[in-house]
Amino acid sequence: MTQVLTVSCKLKVSQSQAAKLDATMDAFVQALNWVNQNTPEKVVNAVKLQSLCYYQIRARFGLSSNLAQQVCRRLAGARKVAQQKNRPVKAFKRGFATYDARIFSLREKDWTVSLTTVEGRERFELAIGRYQRERLAGSNPKSATLVKRKDGSYSIQICVEAEPSPPQRTDRVLGVDLGRTDIAHTSEGDNWNGQQLNRIRDHYSKLRAVLQRKASKGTRSSRRRCRELLQRLSGKERRFQAWVNHRISKAIVSRAKATNSALALEDLTGIRERVNQQPRSKTERRRANSWAFYQLRQFLEYKALRAGVALILVPPAYTSQTCHRCLHIHPDPAQSYRSGKQFKCGHCGWEGDADLNGANVIALLGAVVNQPRGSGLFCSLVEQSRLRATESPLRTALAVGVG
Repeated sequence: MTQVLTVSCKLKVSQSQAAKLDATMDAFVQALNWVNQNTPEKVVNAVKLQSLCYYQIRARFGLSSNLAQQVCRRLAGARKVAQQKNRPVKAFKRGFATYDARIFSLREKDWTVSLTTVEGRERFELAIGRYQRERLAGSNPKSATLVKRKDGSYSIQICVEAEPSPPQRTDRVLGVDLGRTDIAHTSEGDNWNGQQLNRIRDHYSKLRAVLQRKASKGTRSSRRRCRELLQRLSGKERRFQAWVNHRISKAIVSRAKATNSALALEDLTGIRERVNQQPRSKTERRRANSWAFYQLRQFLEYKALRAGVALILVPPAYTSQTCHRCLHIHPDPAQSYRSGKQFKCGHCGWEGDADLNGANVIALLGAVVNQPRGSGLFCSLVEQSRLRATESPLRTALAVGVG
């Protein structure tokens, strides 16, 4: 299985080169929007789009042959995604252009890239560090995206194909419980609290509300100033969330690699839709909908693949109600309960952190799935046990697996 990683590299650009890059990206985006408006929306094949408007793209926008083909490929991809989500393709914003191996090349001896512009081929020096050099060395990349940042700098996002390490064979499993109070809690006791993230999200939510209210009232200059501030704030919360998830996922995968363990996560697909059906306050709904659990799962998946760590997804049913020590779900809520961060088992008397208990249950489920032919057996047992709330499917699966 080939893994594709994107390495972002800053370009050293002179004033004359900047003008050429700007002209190229402007022509590329204008061509995208023109083709999108002047071709049938149902056409999602790049070859068909190219046959309809290739010569018009070259004549109208002055793009090279390969850049004109990239316009058709980029629009075809956007239309396929839009059809899957049942929505039209939005207008493309300026500041990017896509390249393939015929109009982009990387030279390692001096760490420069060659790009085709509307005024011919240009070579640019890369301003990169050790991480980028290690990823790009011997990679022979075949595609890239030219991007202009908000601060006026230019970057080239190079797609690198690599063969990941084969997953390490192990019987050990590190369970990870994802949540909002603790963003992640492992079965070894490591946890990452979400209080700081919640405070920052609440701060940005209140700040946006104040600025949006002022942007609709007041003097003309104050409204303009509020709109400028809203634009500056755009993306800050999202970038902070991504930084937090990158840091957590890196630490978890590093720990699994160091202990020769596989990773086990709950499959939380559809949890947001299920939770939104319950009556809640506006603030609670906002906090739940901004929970970036899927992004964290994606980061864990690609980091684990690159590190050679197996990742297992298990059903979330009963994981927060089952005691990891005795594998019971007690039928009497007065004797066995979970309250906030505390869990108490009415069968064996174990009492402790609820997220730690959940992570250990997930680790046990992952160990069952990780056994040879274990996943199919486990899934069928879970389906048979869903109607029996007094008996843990984990206990049943483990009992049959041991027997």
